[in-house]
This record gives sequence, structure tokens and C-alpha cells, in this order.
Amino acid sequence: MFQPMTLNQSLAGLRLGQPVFFYRRIGSTNDEAKRLAESGAPEGSLVVAEEQTAGRGRSGRKWMTPPGTALALSLILRPSSPRLQAEQATRLNMLAGLAVCEAIEAVTGLRAALKWPNDVLVAKKKAVGILVESVFAGPRLDYVILGIGVNVSFKPPPEQVQFPATCLEAEVGREVDRLNLLKVLLTRLEARYRSASPVALYADWRARLTMMGEPVIIQTATGDQHGRMEDVAPDGALILQLDSGEMVRVLAGEAHLRRPADLT
Repeated sequence: MFQPMTLNQSLAGLRLGQPVFFYRRIGSTNDEAKRLAESGAPEGSLVVAEEQTAGRGRSGRKWMTPPGTALALSLILRPSSPRLQAEQATRLNMLAGLAVCEAIEAVTGLRAALKWPNDVLVAKKKAVGILVESVFAGPRLDYVILGIGVNVSFKPPPEQVQFPATCLEAEVGREVDRLNLLKVLLTRLEARYRSASPVALYADWRARLTMMGEPVIIQTATGDQHGRMEDVAPDGALILQLDSGEMVRVLAGEAHLRRPADLT
């Protein structure tokens, strides 16, 4: 289990990760981070929980966090760079996904990849979820909550997920130090956040994406689209060639990417 003093000591010196708000049990780290942001908490404020009872992913889907089995964290960001202000959610999704992949590889030696738009895969199974929530004051971006959930020692049962899931310890075959993983993750995140070069960010993100050139299904509220994943655009849109031959752009929104085999 995390200890508040150890957390503070381990993360000392980082700009993203201070101050730390630690909870043994909480509903949602993103909700708590929003509350803190509305109260004026500075950029870099970090909410960490041992257990989430109402964690969520995209589209309001439940994200399970049993006690002591995961990294459940939310960061408060207040981007001032025009490059991040312009398309903040997309770029922060890219940035977070890359930082998580790099941290997993550094700590475990496992190869990590990205599934459009913002899931992190290990051994072709989902191990990490990312949720970016932006809050505006009129036309101006006020703050962003970056939520990250990493399955470290717990993987959800197959009947409770819509995409194959795993955890780091199941794949690496040994215990993973959650505190070390957290520190490395925040360090990689901070390094990428400071540089924030749109061209380099897009190139690195695109290179990590799986399913490029493969048959895929895009699930939306209005129905499924079948085709081949041709490419991704710098704004994060997926370029899909439909079975009819038509090329279409798909924005993340409520769209979910699947392989045909995942639905059989």
C-alpha cells in the first residue's frame, strides 16, 4: 500500500505530481481533481487513490480499481502554451499515451503499444485507460484533468470488458513496484509536456499505434462502420477506408475501435 510520506518523498522535485492528494478509497480521482481545480489547485496537483469505487473511462464506462492493485491517478493541468490550447484534449491524449508506454517499458521491459484513440495495450490486451476532461471558462481553456488507470496486478474478468484486458504483473511474471512506476510515468509525462512539439508528438504517437492497415470495426451510437485503418491525421482523426472503398475521417468522440475477432 502507498504511504503519504513515501509518496511525497518519492515525487519530490517533480513539477507534475506536486502537491499530492492521497486517498485510501475514493469514488473517482477525476471527480476529486475537478473539485480541487475549481478550488484553485495549481497545475501539477496530483490525486492518487488506492481504490476507486466509481472510476470511469470514455463514454462513462466503469473502470474497476480494487484496493492496491493499480495506479489510479488524475493530474490537474493548466496549459498556457498556444500549441496545447489549440487542440488540448487530442494532444494530451497523445502525450499521455506515449508517456505511459515509455514508463511501462522502462519499469517492466514489456513492449507497450497504443490503440486509437487512447488505450495502452500490452500483449495486444488493454492494460491502461486514459481519460482527458477539459473545462472552459467561456472560450478560454481553464484547466484539464488527465486521468490514468494502470492495471498492475488485477485484470478485469472477460465478461466485464468489451476489449481483451490484462495487467502488467500477469504479462511480466513478477511483482511490479507501483511507486517506481508512478514516478517514472510522471517523469516521462513532464518531459513530454514541457517540449509539446506538435510535429514530434504526432510522429511518435502514430508510430506506436496498432491495427494500422488491418480490417477494423468502428463502433458508434449510430451503428458500426467496417473497413481498414488506413492512417491517422495530426488532429487525431482516424482515416478509415470503408468496405465500399470510401475514405472517411472518424473523430474519437464516442467512437470505439475493434478488430473483427474481438466481436466473435
